[in-house]
Amino acid sequence: MGESSEDRVLERIETSARLVVYFSTPTCSVCKVLRPKIEELVAVTDGVDFLYVDSSLYPAVSGQHVVFAVPTVILFMDGREMRRFSRNLSMDDFARSLEHMQP
Repeated sequence: MGESSEDRVLERIETSARLVVYFSTPTCSVCKVLRPKIEELVAVTDGVDFLYVDSSLYPAVSGQHVVFAVPTVILFMDGREMRRFSRNLSMDDFARSLEHMQP
């Protein structure tokens, strides 16, 4: 039996040193506005990667990480959740959290 896409997503979360995971769905209008801002901040932060997870395609990944609302942004270090933002997200708080993740 081959490895599923969900397995690959979970493996990336578990094995990445510093990772921002953005949980969303295609129907979330707030998510569509917020995602580029999050990606832009991550792109200019050294040593931090970005992963988009479509909760409608990967419900098991969302469930395993207790994501019931979108957008939800989770910051992982070495596979462990370090910080979570859900729904109402302060970009200043997010930027400060990213700074703390830098190597």
